[in-house]
Parts: sequence; structure tokens; C-alpha cells
Amino acid sequence: MSKQELSFQETGRFSSLICDYLNGDPLLRPFYEANPQLENFKKSITKKSESYSQEHRKTLVETLRDQYAVLEVSQAVQQNMALLERETTFTITTGHQLCLMTGPIYFLYKIISTINLCKQLKEYYPDFHFVPIYWMASEDHDFEEISSFRFGDKSFHWNREAAGPVGELPLDDLQEVITLFEQHLGDSLTAQKIKEWISKSYRKASDLSEATFRLVHELFHSEGLIVIEPNKASLKSLFKPFLKEELTTQKSYHSVVDQIQKIQKGYNENYIPQVNPRAINLFYLDQGGRFRIEKNENHFLLHGTDKRFTETEFLDILEHHPERFSPNVILRPVYQEVILPNLCYIGGGGELAYWFQLKKNFDRLEVPFPLLLLRNSALLFTKKQGEKIKKLNLEKADLFLKRNALINKKVRQISNIDLDLSFLKEQLKKQFEQLDTLVDQTDPSFRGAVEAQKAKQMKGLNHLEKRLLKAQKRVLSDQIERLVRLHDQLFPEDSLQERTHNFLSFYLEMGDSLLSLLLESLDPLNPNFILIENE
Repeated sequence: MSKQELSFQETGRFSSLICDYLNGDPLLRPFYEANPQLENFKKSITKKSESYSQEHRKTLVETLRDQYAVLEVSQAVQQNMALLERETTFTITTGHQLCLMTGPIYFLYKIISTINLCKQLKEYYPDFHFVPIYWMASEDHDFEEISSFRFGDKSFHWNREAAGPVGELPLDDLQEVITLFEQHLGDSLTAQKIKEWISKSYRKASDLSEATFRLVHELFHSEGLIVIEPNKASLKSLFKPFLKEELTTQKSYHSVVDQIQKIQKGYNENYIPQVNPRAINLFYLDQGGRFRIEKNENHFLLHGTDKRFTETEFLDILEHHPERFSPNVILRPVYQEVILPNLCYIGGGGELAYWFQLKKNFDRLEVPFPLLLLRNSALLFTKKQGEKIKKLNLEKADLFLKRNALINKKVRQISNIDLDLSFLKEQLKKQFEQLDTLVDQTDPSFRGAVEAQKAKQMKGLNHLEKRLLKAQKRVLSDQIERLVRLHDQLFPEDSLQERTHNFLSFYLEMGDSLLSLLLESLDPLNPNFILIENE
């Protein structure tokens, strides 16, 4: 295995907001707690120790043990559950949707970043313990986003009508899709291992939440990863004061809007919010689905239905059935930080972008704001692909160019003729500068004719330059075809590999060495994009 690095900025594939965060832009500094460096965790440990009660800790552990009762729990997971009972134990958390077969491979990067950060923190703070947590987004209701996964060059899609929390979706009509996928795997030893995982998860579970829980446990139980199902009455009970506050005051809206305005004023006036708050940032769950809660002068309403409740009725439901209330994207992070002894959230660029909008609301609610860490990003390629990269004289940054830009750049590099007509454009510019002396000595109407002719001829040269490039592409078609084939393997559909391919595409070829390779290669505190050549 060999590893190379490239800054996120050099890749050209990440937002300026995330690049500015990684570079420590002082204009962003007011919108998060501290930089996620090992020495900065001490302050977070102190804050969390002071705010997280033993009652919450006890409820958390009891709920997790109930959740894990359906499994044969590994020693590493049992040990971490026992550690969570101690006041000196804290969590590092990542979260993700319940994508089929875990979705794109960056799901693994999130979890491995979390696991590895816990290991580094334990070395730096030996008197404390750190437990990795995967938070299942089981209450999400965007089925379309999680309903398919890509394996190699094929996409497998779960076709069904869906409403309400995706975690509660039954799996009966998914089994045919799973069977088709298993047939596509073949009969190799690694294929048999994947089928074994499927048998223990999607074939055994009653709903999507349980299937995801079981599959992730199979993948990472040896690392002590704890998977949490947040849609539990016992955990929602811990959050009741915040749910009641949201229903009765609706202050989260104003806090988040104010923070967005401060970001626009203090950091970037063109900043576009990643998420927008609502007057009430909660949903209501019942057998019919997940409904946005609204309020008029006298009643709480469930959007899209004719159901309405007086405040007394609604607060009574909250008191006895807190599990019926589901936080949206604005309050879900608060819920997470209330029920976990958490120090840091690890997420992708889009996630961190909306966390930057939330700190004022956390401060208002007196909930410690976690450190924010960008998950690792990586590009995996084989030794054979690495040799092709060298043969094509591709630099690291070249790989990340959009395909047309990469083709144009390489055609200019390998062409035996000059495809840049700038010298002719410069000559043309000088010729028209000479005409300017005549313009000054004659009728002003002549200037318009000169400018029109100049624009026409410059346009003609630009057109010829494009035609010349196009013609040379035909001459170099063999080299271009090899380049495109390689780029499509590494950047399928001209997108980052980590956002398209499922990890099973790699596991089928590499087996367990894939997870070992990633655990060894991904350093959560390394602020660079990692290129990993598997030998």
C-alpha cells in the first residue's frame, strides 16, 4: 500500500466554506466551538462532564443494552457499553442515512474516522475513555435518497411507495432485490462472506433500521463501534424539556436565522443556508407517517392532515408519548448532544455547513456545542491503475479535474503542434491598436466599425482555436480513450468515487484487507484528501 495526499482546495471538488474551515479562516471562527485538534478536546471534556448527568448516562446504557439484546454482542462492544457507565467516558459520533447496503463508500470513511479518532484520543488522554458511535438516521423520511446503491457498473433499486420514518419500512418487498444482488456477486469466498452478512441483516431483520443496525455491527463490532437507534421512547424522554420548549416558544427559528445572518454579514454575504429553520422544528409520528408540526393561534396542526390539538392535549401527548415527536435537521443535533456524552461530531462537508448555523441555538439551550471534524475522504485505486496514471503522466491534481477539462489539458500537453493561438490574438490586438491612431483623426462613427471588426476577428480566432483542439482530439483519439476509461474508473460519472461506489465493489476483490487498509490509512486529524494505491 502506498499513500499520497492532496489538499481539499487543490482537488477543486469541495466548497470554499469547507476549505476555509480547514484553513482556519478567522471569519468563520465565531460559528463553531474550537478547531478539532487533540489539545482542544480537554475543554470539551470539562464542559461535557459538567453538563451530562449520571441519569442520562444510565438511561443511555440501559437503552443500548435493550437494543443489542437481539444480537450476539462482541467483547469489544460489551466493553464499550460498560465504559459508558463511567463518568470518565465520552463519545465521538458520526451519523448517516439508512442507505441500502450502507450506500456510497464514504459511509465507511465516516465510521473509520470516528473509530480512529477515539484511538488517538485515548493515547492523548489516557485517564479518559472514548467510544465510537454511529447514529442511525432512522427517523428520516426521504426514501428516494436511500432507496438504491451502486455495485460496480450496476445500480440496484428498491421500488416501493414509502411514507414516514424510513427506519420503520418493512423489508418484505426488498427481498427480491437482495436476491438479484446476491446472484450478481458470484460464488467466491468474499461473495460468500457478503451473503453471510446479508443473511444476518436484511434476511433476518423486520425493518430497515434493524437491518442497518445488524449489518454495521457485523462490519465493525471488533472495533467496538456502538450503533444507536435514536427513535426510542426512553431516549426521547430525556429530550422532553427541549421538545416542550420548542413547541411552546419557537425560539430555535429566531436563533438559527440570526446565526445565518451573522454568517452572511461576518463571513460571506453570498452564503446560502444549507438548511432553513421552521417555526416549529419537529415532526409528529403516527401510523400514517411523519408529519410536520405547525401552529395557529389556538391549535397545533399536522401538516397535510386535518388533525389538530389544543396545547394542553399536545403537551399531554408529549408527556406520555415523547417517542411520537421527531426533531428535524435543526434540532436533531441538539437531541444527539443531549442524550450522548459527546465531544465531537464527524461529518461530510454538507453536514458541517449546517452545523455552522446552529451554535447560537445550542448556546441558548445551554447544551455544549461539539467539536466539528470533517470526515476523511479517499480515492482507492489498484497498482495497475497506478501504473496507467504514471504512463499517462497524470499529476495528482489532474485526476480531480472535470473530465472535459482533463482531456483538453492532456491533449495540449501531448500534442506535437501548438494548440494555443494566443500569439495570433496578440498580433491582431496590435494591428487594431494601430488603427486606433486613425480613429482619433477621423469621424467618430469609424470607431464603431473598427470595434465591430475587431470583435468579429477575435471571435473567429477563438472559434478556430476550438476547432483545432477538436481536430487534434481526433488525431489523439487512442490516448484520449485510454484517459477517459481510466478517469471513469476512478471518477465514475465524473463524480468522486466515494460518492458513487458502494464498499462491496471493493470488498469483493479485496476481502477483509479493505477494512484493514482503511483503518490503517485514514487519519481523522489529517486535513488532506488521501489517495490510496492498493498493492
